[in-house]
Amino acid sequence: MMTKNVGVIGGGQLAWMMALVAPQENIKIYIQTPHETDSAVCLGERTIFAPVDDVSATAELAKYCDVITFENEFVDLEGLQSLVTEGVCFYPRLTSLSPLLDKFDQRSFFQSQGFPVPRFSLYESDSDFQSFSFPLVLKARRHGYDGQGTVIVKSPLELQSALEKFKQTPLLIEEFVPFEKELAIMAARSATGEIKVYPVAETYQENQVCRWVIAPALINQDITEKISAIASKLLISLDYVGILGIELFMKNNGEVLINEVAPRTHNSGHYTLDACETSQFAMQLQTITGKKLGNTRLKSSGAVMINLLGYESAQGEYLPQRKEIEQLGAFVHWYGKTESRQGRKLGHVTVLLDEKSPEKMYHQAQMMIEKVESIWYPQR
Repeated sequence: MMTKNVGVIGGGQLAWMMALVAPQENIKIYIQTPHETDSAVCLGERTIFAPVDDVSATAELAKYCDVITFENEFVDLEGLQSLVTEGVCFYPRLTSLSPLLDKFDQRSFFQSQGFPVPRFSLYESDSDFQSFSFPLVLKARRHGYDGQGTVIVKSPLELQSALEKFKQTPLLIEEFVPFEKELAIMAARSATGEIKVYPVAETYQENQVCRWVIAPALINQDITEKISAIASKLLISLDYVGILGIELFMKNNGEVLINEVAPRTHNSGHYTLDACETSQFAMQLQTITGKKLGNTRLKSSGAVMINLLGYESAQGEYLPQRKEIEQLGAFVHWYGKTESRQGRKLGHVTVLLDEKSPEKMYHQAQMMIEKVESIWYPQR
């Protein structure tokens, strides 16, 4: 089988986990990233050290690659279009990414395609708030992740403070959705139109940063089928090639709304590395290199993934805590970052669940979350 060369724009933990599984797919990974300390640098065949939106660096990267994919959304789509005209292959296609990178464009696209979304508006002047009541949500239209650029606003005073903070930032206003659960699904589509969807997972966020994921989610079959159908329809409507992470709100009446979409591998799919027959990272590589797509089945009744987040400003490997967590029967993935700070994703833990009853499995997952977090967070 001929080796494929894949370029990845971005060198963080998502690129690192993709590079870890690449040899199994007979693929070599080439990286474009600005930082020598980024997780994926040690695994790439070659690294182009440059900002991820440096188009000339991407042109250099393309010399070594059959196809280029993305680890993040901080790219210069307009600049990359010039490379497409020169024959460079990007998956997902730039036309698929175009409606997704700006959150207002993303919401508008979903609405135009008939997907369920929270009520939203562009922020241009204070009068745009008149049709919203508190609490409401303010979001930066570009470059927000892990709670960066998203604020839940509960009063006029908080609104004034938030607008001051985001003074030069284009913003989106959204209604606050009183959800019962936050859900997520990873879905993939190949260039030939083959589609695979993973189990629907429940996620839990604190300060807009994901703390844990349980798969499959404890929801009824109708909602599972509804979300899987949304994922498939979305992949087709975008003419998407690659893997896509979709975050959703489920209200207590069973209504489901799309929150956000990530056009790449995603934190809510990390459990697939240990828990599914084909991980999201292997699936991403399969979709963009023309392979038949693998199976998305769980290897056990379920799985829980717990993020190991920074809780202090420090340098360290946290080896004693990691070893203690491993003794719980957990898979520990450490991203090799040299600096800890509040909320930074330093690694994650996956535990396979063996309870057959969905309710008992969910309880088993919650018990494991408590055990891991009691070891990891000294203040808890």
